[in-house]
Amino acid sequence: MTGRAPLPSWQDDLHATLAACWGLLARGVADRRSGFHHPVISSIGLDGAPRSRVMILRGVDIAALSLRVHTDLRSEKIAEWRANPRMSVLGYDAGQKLQIRLAGRASLHHDDAVADAAWQASRAMSRVCYGTRPVPGSEIASGDAFALPSPDDAEGLEAGRAHFSAVVMRIESLESLYLAFEGHRRALFAWDAGGALTARWLAP
Repeated sequence: MTGRAPLPSWQDDLHATLAACWGLLARGVADRRSGFHHPVISSIGLDGAPRSRVMILRGVDIAALSLRVHTDLRSEKIAEWRANPRMSVLGYDAGQKLQIRLAGRASLHHDDAVADAAWQASRAMSRVCYGTRPVPGSEIASGDAFALPSPDDAEGLEAGRAHFSAVVMRIESLESLYLAFEGHRRALFAWDAGGALTARWLAP
């Protein structure tokens, strides 16, 4: 007995691997314990250097080849994506021994139906973040020299809507890396502008 977890049924099947990745990403939206609930999101800074941060995965739409995160309209990320919409996402779930990397382009939604629906679905504890004063990223005199509305302040929370933005990434590629003692498995899936899929194995 080795004590090792059994290998997943999808490890040697490209299309089953992709289906497993989609399932784990979708689970990451709701499951806070999932490693895919809080992936690393990257943009290209206005100075051309990469910028990365952890964000919460808020939505996955497999049919539309997209995922969604939320941010403050006043943040540097918004200016970066306005200048260059390229976006990457990196998630790793230690329990699943699986890394997923996604690349695509961001579209920004502030004053439209996408943003309205995302805001309405957000809980008070999430809406608090968009009422930050001063602007996120501002230099402050001490670590606690900022203000947030109370989760019980309905009017204050609603005022944060003016700063709320949904960011939707149109996925152009997905790369998976499954780590196993018996042999790693790495695969790359890419979609063209019309949504046609190309899938292939890569050396780990």
